[in-house]
Amino acid sequence: MANVRVERTEDGGFRATNARGAEVRMGGGDEDGVFTPVELLLAAVGGCNIVTVEPLTAKRGHRLVRLAMTVQADKVEPSKLGPVTVTYDVELPSEEADEVFRAVAERVHEKYCTVSRSLQEGTEVRLELP
Repeated sequence: MANVRVERTEDGGFRATNARGAEVRMGGGDEDGVFTPVELLLAAVGGCNIVTVEPLTAKRGHRLVRLAMTVQADKVEPSKLGPVTVTYDVELPSEEADEVFRAVAERVHEKYCTVSRSLQEGTEVRLELP
């Protein structure tokens, strides 16, 4: 089960923490040094894909020279995103690595990235109030 705690900090900002002690600061789009919640959602899509693609390509003998991506989405309504686009930026060591990378990245996108699949299939979000 995935679980994070989100809370207001004493300085009026916000942070998310997990049980392993990791912390991410968040706030509005006009604040320096913090992610907005939408940016964190996009980071989750990118992170889910990249941390799955990298070991699978390496396991097949093709450590990519550079592996990065940009994840973007525009708001189509004040509180709704349009399509999320993941654009890879890679440097491949060989043509064979290109074939492996493309096959792995497609498979991860279609079947193995929990975050992307949840967004695509419309996971229910429930609210529990005290």
